[in-house]
Amino acid sequence: PFFVNRGGLPVDEPTWERMWRHVGRIHPEGDRVAQRIRGAADLPKIPIPSVPVFQPSTPIPERLEAVQRYIRELQYNHTGTQFFEIKKSRPLTGLMDLAKEMTKEALPIKCLEAVILGIYLTNNMTTLDRFPISFKTHFSGNYFRHIVLGVNFGGRYGALGISRREELMYKAPVFRTLSELVFDFEEAYRRCWHTLKKVKLGHCVSHDPHSVEQIEWKRSILDLDKLTREDFRKELERHARDMRLKIGKGTGPPSPTKDRKKDVSSPQRGQASPHRRNSRGDRRPSGEKKPADSKAMPDLNGYQIRV
Repeated sequence: PFFVNRGGLPVDEPTWERMWRHVGRIHPEGDRVAQRIRGAADLPKIPIPSVPVFQPSTPIPERLEAVQRYIRELQYNHTGTQFFEIKKSRPLTGLMDLAKEMTKEALPIKCLEAVILGIYLTNNMTTLDRFPISFKTHFSGNYFRHIVLGVNFGGRYGALGISRREELMYKAPVFRTLSELVFDFEEAYRRCWHTLKKVKLGHCVSHDPHSVEQIEWKRSILDLDKLTREDFRKELERHARDMRLKIGKGTGPPSPTKDRKKDVSSPQRGQASPHRRNSRGDRRPSGEKKPADSKAMPDLNGYQIRV
C-alpha cells in the first residue's frame, strides 16, 4: 500500500499497469487483491516528501543533508518492480526530465534512480563536483551491484544515494581523498560480509540540465583481484587528479545546444573573424585595407541568406 494512492497524485497508466501485472504474478490471488486495492476509497493518504528548497546562504553540506533526507523519505523500492526505466545512454537532459517525474510521482526508488535524482537536486550547486561510483561485490556465491553519486566540495569527498543498508548510501563530505571514501565503502561492505570485487568511477557530471551530453559512467574500472592495495589507492588518486585537471582546464565537450544557438543568432560573427584561423604572420597592418572583390560579394551575401 505504500505506493498506492500516494497523496492522491495520479501516476501514468503504464506505471500502474506494470505494478498490477507484477502483483498478479507473485500473489496467489493477485488479480483480486489488485482490484480490491484499486477500488478502495478509504485508503490512508501517504504524505508526499517535499522537494528541498534552499536559500542562497545555505551551506553546501547542509544542502547535501537535505537532499539525502529527501531521497531517504521516498523509501527504498522493495517491490521487485522498477517504477522508472533508466537508460544510461540517454542524454543528461532526458535523465533530468525523468528525475522531475520522480519528484512528481514520489514512488520508492532504487540506487540508480537515487543517483539521477541526486544529480537533478544538486544541479544548482555549481561549486559541487558530482561523479558516479559503482561497486561490484561477492557474497554467498552471488554477485551484487550498487551505485552512489560521489561528491566533492572544497576538496572533501562524500556520497549521496539509497540502499537497503544504512552504511552504503550517504557519506558526509568529510573524506580528504577519494581513496578514503572508497575504502570506507569497502569496510562497510566487509561488515555486511560482502567482498568488494570491482569499482567503476565516472567523470564529473555537467551542471547544465539541458545538456545533450551523456554521463560518463565508467571512466576507470578497477579490478581488485588484479591490484595490490597500494596500486588500488594510486589508481583512485589518479582518477581524482584527472577529474581535477579536466575541471581546471575546462576540457569537457561543450553542449551542442549552446553551439547551435550561437551559430543561429550571429552567423556573421563567425564569418567576420578569419584572423582567429590565420597565423600571426598573415595578418595585415592596421592601416592597410583589403581591396574590394566585386565578384566575391554576391556569393558571400547569398551564403548569409542561406544560413
